[in-house]
Amino acid sequence: MLQQPHSFRCNNSQRISTPRRMKQILAIALSLVMATSLQAQELEYKMELGGLLGANFYLGDANYSTLYKNTHPAAGIMARYNMNPRMALKFDLAATKISGNALDGPTRYPEAPAEQSWQFSNTLVDLSCQYELNAWAYGTGQGFKGTRRLTPYIQMGLGFTYAASTLTMHIPLGIGVKYKLKERWNCGVDWTVRLSMSDKLDGISDPYNIKSGLLKNKDSYSMTVFYISYDLFPKYRECNND
Repeated sequence: MLQQPHSFRCNNSQRISTPRRMKQILAIALSLVMATSLQAQELEYKMELGGLLGANFYLGDANYSTLYKNTHPAAGIMARYNMNPRMALKFDLAATKISGNALDGPTRYPEAPAEQSWQFSNTLVDLSCQYELNAWAYGTGQGFKGTRRLTPYIQMGLGFTYAASTLTMHIPLGIGVKYKLKERWNCGVDWTVRLSMSDKLDGISDPYNIKSGLLKNKDSYSMTVFYISYDLFPKYRECNND
């Protein structure tokens, strides 16, 4: 007796379930990859706010070249607007003092008797805005942009100085180094020389009776400060194509 050949039935449920399982596995794997990439992204912040503390010394008619002579404490607040990981605008407001003796040394002035004590000690208030350019992109170093926690920078800008009942503009020039302590905490060391447009910050105006220029024969001062700041206002982006 001839046997009937076996009929092969197609199990549609099995045929469909296998692709579905593959899709589920791929979806889970893709979700894990996306979650990992999101965690690795580096969140940027628009601003920083912090405080600064350091030292200040004067350069002018009473001190032409000696660094850190008659040093005084300097303290204040700072805010930084981060344009991108390489550039920023920094605003600072600080209070300090300048002091000295114009006749404390070999220099003698035509209009001052040798026995005269030409001393001064003036409170100084400084407000400035400086453009900063980092050597490397600054950040936590956790994202795809290749940022670094530590970077030096150069800076320059414009500001105002008030001392000895005189209000004048100044040009700050300097260098610094900043370090990312944590995702939202920063610290740094900052050195600037503030070239003022006045010769009256020390109360001794033009002792040689010579013609002054924009920055020629003017008073200046230098600040070395340590600062710590906290990041504010995260930047949210829809994609990472930038």
